[in-house]
Order: sequence, then structure tokens, then C-alpha cells
Amino acid sequence: MAILRLVVRRLLSSIPLLFVVSAFTFVLVSLVPGDPARTIVGQHATEAQYDDVRARLGLDDSLPAQYWHWLRGVLHGDLGASLFTGEPVAQMLNTRLPVSLSLIVTGTIVSGIIGVSLGVLSARRGGALVRTVDVLSLVGLAVPAFWLALVLIALFAVKLRWLPVTGYVPFADDPTEWARSLVLPVVSMSVSSVAIIAKQTRDSVLDTMSRDFIRVMEANGFRQRSILYRHVLRNAALPVVTVLGVVMVSLLAGAVFVETIFALPGLGGETSSATVQHDIPVIQGVVLYVTGVVVVVNLLVDLAYGRLDPRVRAA
Repeated sequence: MAILRLVVRRLLSSIPLLFVVSAFTFVLVSLVPGDPARTIVGQHATEAQYDDVRARLGLDDSLPAQYWHWLRGVLHGDLGASLFTGEPVAQMLNTRLPVSLSLIVTGTIVSGIIGVSLGVLSARRGGALVRTVDVLSLVGLAVPAFWLALVLIALFAVKLRWLPVTGYVPFADDPTEWARSLVLPVVSMSVSSVAIIAKQTRDSVLDTMSRDFIRVMEANGFRQRSILYRHVLRNAALPVVTVLGVVMVSLLAGAVFVETIFALPGLGGETSSATVQHDIPVIQGVVLYVTGVVVVVNLLVDLAYGRLDPRVRAA
């Protein structure tokens, strides 16, 4: 029941967030230079044609009226249609969401496994491995994901021809090709995440190992492996889980650039093209989907807190 109450409370608190984010985005997009009606009719169209397109798209209404029209449609399950293609926004984004989720979830899992492993090893062995993790953290944070993506393409796709340059294969069609199409994008996105997770894991494990109850267990002859995996990691997990949640959200933001570079048909590429075209319904739909993903990630982090620490579950 406690978990159910937590889920319901978090979902209810996310409703105002969705409203505020969508309204804020609507205002910001309206301030960006550009006129979709002019883009559609072209520079040589008459004023009558231009005004007709603006009226047909609802762009001649006031900004609050446009937002209310969009919001009323959302409340009825309709995200509108693209101003340029006429395709329903929900249908357009539903076909692209699995691509972005595959990239983000895979990147988080890879970053978590490698980062936690490096952090635990450096905390146990110290010495050169600690300095290596520090150097990797600096390098990972300093190297831009888009630059690393171009280097990986030049080396592994163009020169060695081991992996595809661009494109995406659905998992249901071919699991092997699906994995190959994600290798380079995931690696380019995950380097900085691995460094952050490794450093946080190492610091958290070292802090936990210095506590009195761990020293008492060592003095009583408990095996080091048992102390590490049954007690240290559980108590050190809360900061790491927090970082994993932040990493997953940051990968969602980084997907915009990575999907564009690797020509992946995900939300990132659609966001880029919709922004250039000033396609407000598509932009609003993407923001709504992204905000929903962030809400789900935060909910998963809260559930992990409750699982790892009974005090959080009782709060």
C-alpha cells in the first residue's frame, strides 16, 4: 500500500508540472523567429493566400487562444497534427519513441554496469585505479558527445567497416542488427556517464567502508566479499541511484544531437526538424513525451529509494 500511495502521489504531483512545462514551451516557441505559414506558402505567395493559410492553421488567433485550443485537444487525447505534413502528432511520435527509449535505456544500463564496476574496483584496490577513474572522469566530462560520435564513425564505420554509419533496425525485425545499430550511438553518449557514475560509486563506497559498523564487522572476522556485497553496496547505493536517474535524463537531452548525427528516427531528430520548421504542435508533443519520461524516471528513482532504505518507504 505504501508503494501504491507513493506512485499515486507522484503521478498527481506531475500534473501541474506537465501544465507549466507545456505553457512555458508554448511561449518560448512563439518567441523564436519564424513563420510556418510563410514557409508553407513560399515567398512568392499573395497576401490573401498567406492569410488563408494562417487562418486555416489557427495562427491568427491570440497566443492564449492557441494554447487553450491545444490544451483542450490534449485533455481529449488529441495532440493535434503537424502544420507541414498534416500527420497526427501522437501517431508520429509513437513510432519514434521506441527508438529514443532503446537508445536511452541501453545507454543507462551500459553506463551503470561499467561505471559501478569501475567505482567498486577502484574503491577496493585504490592506487593507480583511483587515479585512472579520476582521469577518465575529467576526460569524459570534457569530450563532447557529438565530437566523439564523429570520431567513432570515422574509425569503426568508415575505416574498419565493423558497424553501420547510420540507421536503425527495430528489435523485432533483427535483434542482432538492432544491437549493432546502437553500439556507436550508445558509446558516444555513455562515456561521460560512465565517468560520473564510477566516481560517485567510488566515493560512496569509500565513505560507507569508513563507517563504524563496517569496522566492527571487519573486527569480528566477516569476509570482505560478504561485507562489500551485502552491506557496503546496499548502504552506498542511494547516491548512485540518484546519479543514475540524472544520467538517464541527461541521455534524453543528449539524444537530440546523437540521433541527428546517426540519422536515428527518434524524438531527438524530430525535435530538431520541428524546431527549424517552427512546427508548434510537434514541438509541444515532444515536450509532453519528454516530460512524461522524466516523471517516470523520477518515480523509478523514488521506488528504488524505498526498496533500498525502509526509512524512505515509511516516510
